[in-house]
Parts: sequence; structure tokens; C-alpha cells
Amino acid sequence: MSDSEAAAPVRDWATDYDIFDPAYIADPFGVWDDLRERCPIAHTERWGGSWLPTRYEDVTEMARDIEHFPSGNGISVVPPPQGTTGGGPGLLAYGLPPISADPPLHTWTRRLVLPTMSPARVAEYEVYTRALCTRLLDEIVPRGEADAAAEYAQQIPVRVIGHILGVPEDMSDTFVEWVRDVLEFANDGERRLRGITGILHYLEGALDEREANPTHDFISELLFAENDGERIDRAVVMGMCALLLVAGIDTTWSSIGSSLWHLATHPEDRRRLTAEPELWPTAIEELLRAYSPVTMARRLGEDVNFKGCPMKAGDRILMNFPGANRDPDAFPDADKVILDREHNRHVAFGAGIHRCAGSNLARMELRVSLQMWLERIPEFEVTDPALVTWAGGQVRGPRSIPVQFGG
Repeated sequence: MSDSEAAAPVRDWATDYDIFDPAYIADPFGVWDDLRERCPIAHTERWGGSWLPTRYEDVTEMARDIEHFPSGNGISVVPPPQGTTGGGPGLLAYGLPPISADPPLHTWTRRLVLPTMSPARVAEYEVYTRALCTRLLDEIVPRGEADAAAEYAQQIPVRVIGHILGVPEDMSDTFVEWVRDVLEFANDGERRLRGITGILHYLEGALDEREANPTHDFISELLFAENDGERIDRAVVMGMCALLLVAGIDTTWSSIGSSLWHLATHPEDRRRLTAEPELWPTAIEELLRAYSPVTMARRLGEDVNFKGCPMKAGDRILMNFPGANRDPDAFPDADKVILDREHNRHVAFGAGIHRCAGSNLARMELRVSLQMWLERIPEFEVTDPALVTWAGGQVRGPRSIPVQFGG
């Protein structure tokens, strides 16, 4: 399907959906509710053909069935832009392991990532995150107004990930642009290619530097790591570092931004969190459930018949974790944010062996950023709802949230 065809108006969400459609980005919840009733697993020919499950049971079953729904064939809804496949420097020969890999590559690359994302290491990163939030709020608070998304939410994950990788803070804005290029501009192959090549060329230089002068950052750890007694292939290191940049930035800032938008537009929840700090553990899980940002993809290597749906080799299956988390059969009052929800088996971080390895880090960033904002800005509201903008596709979250508050 051409870019112009992909951008054409949706005729029927059950047979012609487009997750990049502005209506879907603005309100996917209504689309999922409609589909669960009349077509729980929708299909489209856009972007080469894909399927969109909307029920919790179906999404989690697919996510855990790596034999029929593998990750090794690609995790993007949109085929990679021309110039990122085939030979040439910077090629991600192994994809973005562990998330885009199947066992055995998935198994040992995930094992390499987990120590960096352990609770003990995340506790160390929290010190940096708190200092960062303090700096950002010191600039914001005196003005009495701010863009809670652009000036706060989007500034945190990119710097935390940069801190882990050993990337200078003055590169943060550049990385933000590259990540947005990769994830947000499905119809702009040139811009997507710019983001991909920007990230890879930077990492190539960083690997060369660490090879000559090792440091204590994650890039150096991976570069000199071993599997079965041998140093791992440089292309694997490239893919793992690129994954941390792409998967660890936009996803988390989208969660932080969505949560700030919710608190700005739901004063009862905002005030309850301030008055009842013991609610934070369940509140964080509920905000993750209600505003899950990530729709991962799998690509079939062979024909599969799933509950009567004739899925063909090459089709993409969208792991619609946000839709699963809004399924009323799995979550009573699924469309409501209930800060003290007791039973919350959400799949914001996925399910099965590909469940997000960075979930500890993401939870910490979300908790710290919200707590510190409310400590300094307990009362705030959106200045004009019409000025709030969202980006979507595989990662949905606000890009602008203009708010006002007392100085």
C-alpha cells in the first residue's frame, strides 16, 4: 500500500483500520470498545496487512505464543524505510535484541540487560532522576505556566537513558528528534531513515570510543560482555543500545505525559494523591494500565488460523496491550482510573518472554516525576484543551500539555 493510500480516510475500523489515523490517535478507546462488540480481531490491508486484537484474552495469548507469533521477523507496524536493509555500515544485522529476537538470541541478550535494570541499579538511577526533576522544576515553577509534556515529561527519560549509556546531556534534544523520527512519522520514509541512521552513526562512534577507552557505562559493559566464553558480536551491541534509546525514551515520556494530563484534568485524583500518599503504589499501576503507550508488533513466518481468523505469512499482528488494558471483561470499570484498584494484572509492559526488561526503570521514572511535580505544583490545570496535542501509532502520548498554576 502506498503512503497516499495509507493516509486515506478509514472506511470501517473492523476491515480498514489505521493506527496512525488522527481519529485513532485522539480517541482509540472508542474504537476498541466498538471492535470488541462486533469484530474483536480487526484486519486491515494498510502497511502491508495486519491484525488488531482488542480483547485481553486474545492479546495475552498471542503475546505468549512465540512459536506462532514470533518477534524475530520484525516488531514494527511499518516496514523499514529503504536504505536500512541489505548490506552497508550500521546495519542492524540482529535487529533490536532482545525485544526483536526469538530464543536463543533473545534468551542470552535479555540476560545481559537485566542486571542494568535490576531494582538495586534502578535505585542508583533514582538519585540522578530526582536531581534532574529538581532542576527542571526550578526553571518551571517561578513562571506559573509550562508545557508539562515538552518541558518536563519529555526531558526526563532521554536524560536518564543517556546517563545509563554514557551519552552527554547536551545530546538529549538530538536524541529526542531521532526517536520521534523513528516512531512518529510513518508516512515520511526520509525522516524515519534520518532518525535510524542518526542513532546508528552515533552508536558506531560511541562503540569506537569505548573500544579504545572503556568506561563504566552500559555501552562499555555490553561491548566487553561475553556469551559462551566469547565476546558478543558488535552488531548485537549496536542493536541492544539502539533498543534502549528507542524503547526507553518515547515510551516512558508518553506514560509520564499521559499521567500529568490525567492529573491536570482530574482534580479529584490529583488532590487524593496529595492527601493519601499511601496510594502511590496502586496509583502508578493504574495510570500504567489506563494510559499504556505501547502497541508492539509481531510478523508471521507462516500461515496461522487464530480463532477463525485466517492470518497469512508476512501479516503483522499488533500486540495491542493498551486495548487489552481497557477490556471490561478483564478490568471492571475499565474506562475509569481507580487509584486504589486492588486487582490489576495489566500488560502495559507486555506479556510472556518479551515482557519489558526495563519495567523497574520505567516505574521509577514515572513515580519520581509525578511525586516531585505534585510536591512543587500541587494545583494545576490545562490552559486550553484545544492546545493539547497527541502523537500515536505504536507509541501514544501527549506532545504538548500547556498548564497553568500558582507561581
